[in-house]
Amino acid sequence: MSGTRFPMKLDPWWRALLLVGGATQGNSYLEIERDAVTARFGMLYQDTIRLEDIESVEEGDWPLWMGVGWRIGFGQRLGLIGSYDGVVELRLRQASRVWRFASFTRLAVSLEDPVAFVGALNAKLEAP
Repeated sequence: MSGTRFPMKLDPWWRALLLVGGATQGNSYLEIERDAVTARFGMLYQDTIRLEDIESVEEGDWPLWMGVGWRIGFGQRLGLIGSYDGVVELRLRQASRVWRFASFTRLAVSLEDPVAFVGALNAKLEAP
């Protein structure tokens, strides 16, 4: 059974760069499922985060100096960024590993409809 999919926002001027990692509109998204959120950004990143491991979600931002694409930032922050607009941030209860060499507790993702995603995920997190 599939969940509700929220496409990532990939600005037109970054699409050629992101295509190097296999990122397209069709394979870059967050998907809220029954008990987890699946994050996929092209061929270079796919992970499933259990709802019980998510502390909070809110609209956020991504600094220009950190760039676009697959980014590891300060403060255990992982960015899946195709646009500087529409960024949401998931905060995790404990660190999750990425690419075997780093961990993160904050996941920032640029989405086409960040308001809808935050509302839908908060409703799931608050449900009994």
